[in-house]
Amino acid sequence: MKWRAALVSLAIPWLCASSASALEEVPFRFLEQPGPHRVGLNVVEIYDHSRTYRPGTDALGKPFPGERARPLQLLVWYPSSRSGAKPMTVGSYLDLWATQTTFGPPQPPALAKEWREGMSQTLSSPLWAVRDAPAAEGRFPLVVYAASLSRPSWENADLCEYLASHGYVVIGVPSMGVTTRGMTTDVAGANAQAQDISFAITHARSLANVDMSMVAVVGCSWGGLSNVFAAARDSRIDALVALDGSVRYYPGVVKQAGDVHPEQMTIPLLYFAQGEFSFEDQERYLRGRLADGPNVLNAWTHGDLVLVRALGLTHQGFSAMSQRNELDWSDIFPVWKKADFGRAEAMTGYAWVARYTLWFLDAYLKHDAAAAKRLEATPADNGVPRHFLAVSHQPATGVAASLEGFRAEVGRRGFDRAAGIYAEFQTFQPAFTLDEVPLVSWAEELIARRHMSEAVAVLQLNVHIHPQSAGAHASLGDAYVEQDRRDLAIESYRRALECDAHNAVVAGKLARLTR
Repeated sequence: MKWRAALVSLAIPWLCASSASALEEVPFRFLEQPGPHRVGLNVVEIYDHSRTYRPGTDALGKPFPGERARPLQLLVWYPSSRSGAKPMTVGSYLDLWATQTTFGPPQPPALAKEWREGMSQTLSSPLWAVRDAPAAEGRFPLVVYAASLSRPSWENADLCEYLASHGYVVIGVPSMGVTTRGMTTDVAGANAQAQDISFAITHARSLANVDMSMVAVVGCSWGGLSNVFAAARDSRIDALVALDGSVRYYPGVVKQAGDVHPEQMTIPLLYFAQGEFSFEDQERYLRGRLADGPNVLNAWTHGDLVLVRALGLTHQGFSAMSQRNELDWSDIFPVWKKADFGRAEAMTGYAWVARYTLWFLDAYLKHDAAAAKRLEATPADNGVPRHFLAVSHQPATGVAASLEGFRAEVGRRGFDRAAGIYAEFQTFQPAFTLDEVPLVSWAEELIARRHMSEAVAVLQLNVHIHPQSAGAHASLGDAYVEQDRRDLAIESYRRALECDAHNAVVAGKLARLTR
């Protein structure tokens, strides 16, 4: 592309003051160069039949005539072979918005008209991806991109294409509410997008060019909250990237989820934060926005955390399409503008966001040692211009306060120390507890493998934690019977009956032992 030759490449001496000034009034251009692969794009229109999206009646109160399952327009960027077709343009990406939920008749959201007006200068600008280009040979790691609040999955098409050019298959999922095109800023909305992320990962299993052993999720804004929800529930996810993710702004939603515990997360997280967002700003922003909840970044101690503060970027600046939107620049960006950073700095900052994202994924999915060193290096050593980024790297420490972490620690230090290890976990995480059912299941697994002493240790801990549970005492009694420890079994069954005198099954077991 001609404009690329006119710009100073990010791979060599960086934008100086004069070149930044020259770019100040130029519409957004992605400053990074593509990787070794060409990029293809498939638009997949698919329904998730496990969920209902449309009501049983239409707007006129008549029975809804069409498909009611949740529609998902998945964009799949991938390394491709050469194709003679023309690449996608900004306008052709924008056109996809009109069929995002209809899969046919155009039905653009109200915001699409405004976006088309705001991006009129760049609608014909070509990007890299070619629709339905032949796939390159090989299998590649999977990255799922989760869009920001109510936005389409192509809001960061530049970043997704960039990752595909460097050997990743990227699946973009839009941001939609449970039954509405617009996302809702609540647990239900976050859960819906988290399920979309997992649906996309499952869909990727049908793609011949995906290596399912390496999976990451990149989320922007609200998508940077939904991807944490997804990772808390989906063990296939190996790493997370958040572009100024909403876990920072909606901690109450994290708390209300009930099963999302950042203090237990053990996977690596790369978090990009907008610059100059103070405690005072946070207090004003969170007022009325479910402020009561965990500080996710502070709690993220059991997985590696790389925190990048993009000093010149506003929250909206983490979207390439928003940077192209002239209406955003005139109406939104001035409100959130950081110091005297302008459009040139926003373009440069976005390019560095892309590059750090690539290094992070290369380090944690492809296990690239050189990329890992770049994450630990100073921004200056990586060639970042002064005053653009502040980077910190916090390695994982300790053991996560979870059943999995507890099992690992007991396995390392010995089952005879299970009670003491449990007490240690509670010292550091007072709310930590172990439910009865998973403890019994753990013991049953050990019994099936004939590790009887270890099983008894787990069941003894279960009784210690749940002393009023007849089931806990009875399960321990059963294990003693397996060990032929008759007196201890009798004692356990008697305690079970003290908790539940009407338990006929336990009474029968006790009667057989005391005849």
